[in-house]
Amino acid sequence: METYKNIENGIVPSVCSLDCPDQCGLLLHKKDGRIRKIEGDPNHPVTKGAICNKVRHMGERIYDVKRLQSPLKRVGKKGEGRFETITWKEAIDTIASRWKNIISDAGAESILPYSFYGNMGRINSEGMDRRFFNRLGASQLDRTICSVAGSKGYRYTMGGSYGTDPEEMTDTKLFIMWGINAVSTNMHQMMIAQKARKNGAKIIVIDVHKNQTGKMADWFIPILPGTDGALALGIMHILYKENLVDRPFLEQYTIGFNELEEHVQQYEPQLVSSITGVPKEDIYSLARMYGETSPSMIRIGNGLQHHDNGGMIVRTISCLPALTGQWNVKGGGALKGNSAFLAFNTDALQRPDLLKQNTRTINMNSLGKELLELNTPIQSLFVYGTNPAVVAPDANKVRKGLEREDLFTVVHELFITETAMYADIVLPATSAFENIDFYTSYWHHYIHLHEPVIHPFGESKSNTDVFRMLAEAMEFEEREFKDNDEQLIKQSLIQTNNPFLQHVTYEKLKKKRYLKANRNSQLLDNLKTPSGKIELFSQQMKEEGYPPLPTYIPILQESDFPFLFVPGPNHNFLNSTFSHQDKHMKLEKTPKLFINSLDATRLGINDGDTVRIWNQRGECELTASVGEQVLPGVVVSQGLWSDLNGKNHLVNALTPDRIADMGGGAVFFSGRVKVEKM
Repeated sequence: METYKNIENGIVPSVCSLDCPDQCGLLLHKKDGRIRKIEGDPNHPVTKGAICNKVRHMGERIYDVKRLQSPLKRVGKKGEGRFETITWKEAIDTIASRWKNIISDAGAESILPYSFYGNMGRINSEGMDRRFFNRLGASQLDRTICSVAGSKGYRYTMGGSYGTDPEEMTDTKLFIMWGINAVSTNMHQMMIAQKARKNGAKIIVIDVHKNQTGKMADWFIPILPGTDGALALGIMHILYKENLVDRPFLEQYTIGFNELEEHVQQYEPQLVSSITGVPKEDIYSLARMYGETSPSMIRIGNGLQHHDNGGMIVRTISCLPALTGQWNVKGGGALKGNSAFLAFNTDALQRPDLLKQNTRTINMNSLGKELLELNTPIQSLFVYGTNPAVVAPDANKVRKGLEREDLFTVVHELFITETAMYADIVLPATSAFENIDFYTSYWHHYIHLHEPVIHPFGESKSNTDVFRMLAEAMEFEEREFKDNDEQLIKQSLIQTNNPFLQHVTYEKLKKKRYLKANRNSQLLDNLKTPSGKIELFSQQMKEEGYPPLPTYIPILQESDFPFLFVPGPNHNFLNSTFSHQDKHMKLEKTPKLFINSLDATRLGINDGDTVRIWNQRGECELTASVGEQVLPGVVVSQGLWSDLNGKNHLVNALTPDRIADMGGGAVFFSGRVKVEKM
């Protein structure tokens, strides 16, 4: 593991660690032991040398003067951000001592880990940490803030996270980008589509906001938030009615196609138009274009599932490629995610068997509520790989919980984030460039090995190192806490029971750096649904209390506030990552609220005005962008802006912490607000 990090001058290979589908191959230029330039690897078979500004400027983040170099302990009030430097020994001893006392007084369930994928490296995001908290007997965290609702909905139809291979999309003739701002969040998907467009392909974008992706479309279709399932059902109605379905495919590879045909008769286009805001004639044009164009591919975005009905929306859209037989056409089908092709041995990595007793599970979307309302209170929180004071819904409630003086909070981070301001102990974290790890894309089909390319910054330590230290301090004797990082990777790659990954070993990855899943062309003959077929009718859903056929269920009308509020991602941040960096803030310029001209005129709001957005949960202030980018009755913001500068830009102060219809997912996009000129 010494090879790359000990190179003082030269170019070394790497991979992007950000929570992004593209997972780009990188080349890092080093001089005097430091990264001086980051560029894409032109030889990577999918990303081919193109990278976004986020990773291009990662060197400035790594060497930022504000980056933490030593452990800290709090000396002021929670939220003040007053700390003093301590040693690692004092930090670890303090944590272990407090936890032993908490376990003695209230039980290990009073301790909660809180993490997500700020670093997508598998052993650092879900390795030694999971082993440690399983052995400790801490409360389990249900990590459902991102994609779980849609993934579960998709799984009911297709049996798992299986989609179209991006490398086959050069043949695609119709791309439907549905609820995804691909230019900002999946740039290589858009690059593939644009390349195909030169050969006659069309790009349709369906979204609540005419963002950068919408502006690049051949046809942009605006839609009211949370109504995408109704639009999909309207398309099905027309496909069946006009005999645009592939009946031989349906008979061979699906179940429930006759029941679905009868069911969708009720979703006639005029009704669907009244629900979605999409004109009836556009619904007909869209359905006919989809039914008559092959290969066609639907890129299903994350935004769709962040609604009360998000799982059902994705479940519904995922039925469309089966109706037109697109799964049997190269470059056709759909892509919600492809992580199942790269599924590794998570049990060997995480060791759930180390958890010897039943313990409660806490949904990460309910953090504020759980910190304030649990009958058996959370007495200690260990936060890593995420920034819940900004990222979690109902953020004011989260911060009120973090203010509790009796809550012992530890944060393992690269910077003093909004969450770290409330910590009792802050531990400096390594960046991904300082770690060995392996990465599995959830869009393309490649698994990567990453070897450290620079030495740890200051006294920073990786997640795996920290949890090995804590295991020793807690006097855990099991051999599972002695495994080094190389052993963790090897264990993850053996006995995966994944036919697509059987040829992958640590030794091969070390030699090649990345390997492609061995995709079986007979995927449709081996689906992991109960029937082994694409399930248009799902008996499993019926047994679990859901409608067995795709069904439009409106989002909750939580109040009579006039606007549906969608806080989407922006181009230069990734959640709260980069929101503290001056360069990225300058690139993004200002936090905006997009509002329709009709609504703005009614409220006396002009383009560029500062507006107050509020509801029963909180408020924030943004700059109005007036135009036709959103439909009337909808307002959209972009990005999770830092409020460490005192600006009131905390959009998640407005978002509900309700739980979605499937998988415990978040409903960030189903809230309602009022808007007024400041």
